[in-house]
Amino acid sequence: MKPKKPEHKAQRELFRVELSLLVDASHPLVKLAGRINWAAFEEHLEPTYHDKTGAPGIDTRLMVALHYLKYQHDLSDEAVVAGWVENPYWQHFSGRQFFEHELPIDPSSMTRWRKRLGEAGAEAMLKATIETGVAMGVIRPAQIKHVNVDTTVQTKDIRYPTDARLYDRARERLVKEARKSGLSIKQSYERVGRRLVMMSGRYAHARQMKRSKRCVRKLRTNLGRVIREIERQGSAGITANTA
Repeated sequence: MKPKKPEHKAQRELFRVELSLLVDASHPLVKLAGRINWAAFEEHLEPTYHDKTGAPGIDTRLMVALHYLKYQHDLSDEAVVAGWVENPYWQHFSGRQFFEHELPIDPSSMTRWRKRLGEAGAEAMLKATIETGVAMGVIRPAQIKHVNVDTTVQTKDIRYPTDARLYDRARERLVKEARKSGLSIKQSYERVGRRLVMMSGRYAHARQMKRSKRCVRKLRTNLGRVIREIERQGSAGITANTA
């Protein structure tokens, strides 16, 4: 079901501290909370909820605020939820009226909410953040004409360059290029090389370094055989053309 918004009571309570009395109005988070269009996020996520079926969803403003704080301070889901309990500015930014001493959600709910949000929702969050920054004068339009993306720490499909893998990779590339050039490589050591690389890694993981090095030596030997085979066929072809 659609999330229920937290109730804001007009009358103050005697035994609960109101956050507006604790926070400084000039704090950046307090200013930002008043400039973000929270209703836009609710409109974006509204079609993903069923009207009647299921339990009520978590407050959208709370989830957006937690994710903003998570990425701003580079925290895990568990850390940002734990920090939320201790920080009145974070609670005020999330739309809470009174200071709360209990966790607002289970950290696992953030993962499920991100799946519900999807890629388009993440782009909407980024757009709203940029628009708010421009409106507050923190970001100049000229600063966002060009965006530089640093992928240094991004996960990449690159294999770790062990000696065994490099030897086998070199043999594989040489065989491929030689066959493209019309050379006949009778023994490519493809299956043998694949097994030696696998066994070398297993032996190294088991701290059986002598066996691991033996596999590496075999791979180097196979590479040398392929190189000598290519050189023989290449020299033979040159001799035939000369004759």
